[in-house]
Amino acid sequence: MQTITTHYINGAFVESHGREVVDIIRPTDRAVIGHATLADEEDTRLAIAAARRAFPSYSQSSKEERTQILRRLHAATSARVDDLTAAMVEEYGGVVQFSRLIVEAAINAFHAAEVALQDMPLESSWGTTTVTQEAVGVAGLITAWNANALFICLKLASAVAAGCTVVVKPSELCSLQTRVLLEALHAANLPKGLLNVVTGRGDVVGAELVRHPDVDKISFTGSVGVGQHIMREGAATMKRVTLELGGKSPTIVLDDADLGQAIPSALIMAFLNSGQACAAGTRLLVPKSRLEEVKQVTQEVMRVFAVGDPADPKTAVGPMVSLNQYERVQSYIRKGIEEGAEVLVGGLGHPEGFEAGYFVKPTVFVNVKNDMTIAQEEIFGPVLAIIAYDTDEDAIQIANDSNYGLHAAVIGTDLQRARRVAVQLRAGRVVINNMADDPQAPWGGFKHSGVGREYGRYGIEAYLEPRAILESKGAF
Repeated sequence: MQTITTHYINGAFVESHGREVVDIIRPTDRAVIGHATLADEEDTRLAIAAARRAFPSYSQSSKEERTQILRRLHAATSARVDDLTAAMVEEYGGVVQFSRLIVEAAINAFHAAEVALQDMPLESSWGTTTVTQEAVGVAGLITAWNANALFICLKLASAVAAGCTVVVKPSELCSLQTRVLLEALHAANLPKGLLNVVTGRGDVVGAELVRHPDVDKISFTGSVGVGQHIMREGAATMKRVTLELGGKSPTIVLDDADLGQAIPSALIMAFLNSGQACAAGTRLLVPKSRLEEVKQVTQEVMRVFAVGDPADPKTAVGPMVSLNQYERVQSYIRKGIEEGAEVLVGGLGHPEGFEAGYFVKPTVFVNVKNDMTIAQEEIFGPVLAIIAYDTDEDAIQIANDSNYGLHAAVIGTDLQRARRVAVQLRAGRVVINNMADDPQAPWGGFKHSGVGREYGRYGIEAYLEPRAILESKGAF
């Protein structure tokens, strides 16, 4: 049983001014494994003040000084890979193989930011004009619960590279994970006030960050509704914003695809992070001429998507993070049935033998129309909708017929054809044939999937403002 009563402000762990205490519940069996005291507005204001005091000095740091800090952060977090992975498995229920990948991606964010920073010119000039790239100010980083370490490290790395000081608000569902990460970050011996972390509720800590005049930028990962609220409320103090707001990502299987390879790839993308992933390919578009084959192969392949203990390397799908999330997924499965979709695999209720935790049955629907609720709304669970199409043009139209535009995939043997389809998809990132990653490539979405980009130089630029200095050779 762990008890967490502190936040991280001005380079030290300080006792919470807030008094609200929440239980930390293990999603595999609903056992209470700890307690965390949440921050309130006063904790948040103290953190903002620390970041504001540190900003004038840190914003004038050199590229070399920022590079050294990024290297220290990388080394300090690298030393805690196993601990960070174990915390994600225990508190969040992330399957161990995916959890380790998330942690490694989080750590690599510091190296990737260093590489990007080295290649970025922070000053340019022509004639008597000089343009410098200036840190935007104090950044409020509001992160989601499904990849805690990655979101914090990614945003922190970009802000540090740009010369910003930060206040992080992690989800209260990640208190244990955040504590382990903070121990690692503290070991990097950062300048006081550069990093401040207050764990609390969005309507308390998050709201204070959004309305406070000393916070210049908000970077948020989460739901569309909250993102829209941040844009509205932040406008009063002219907040700069980066918003990553989720998706309803399509995977298009072309009619020349090898289904023996295509369907496993599509299912891996669909059930990524137990379906609790903004990039999950939860709409699978397949040619009508091959629908029966797709159904047969899907049923066969789904047998290997084992539900179970997330600490077991053989487990592919773990529990949902909370009771609320479990009930949300159940409501969407029920809605799909009510609207006439056919359950090919899975369905309502717990998988047999896993009634104690927040486990759901990995579910695949067929006979789905793209206007159904399960095809339009982000479920954030292991639920896949298979939609049949007639032609490539039809597939592109269906794929783009969504409020979201974060991620997409195209699978086929003719790469030129796959690329022709890919470039017509309204998504911030499109992969061909398999899930791929590049830490220097931009990440973010079109439409309701968000505003702005993260990763590499694109992420660093989100924390910079250009300033022009023009010299005159004579007086008026």
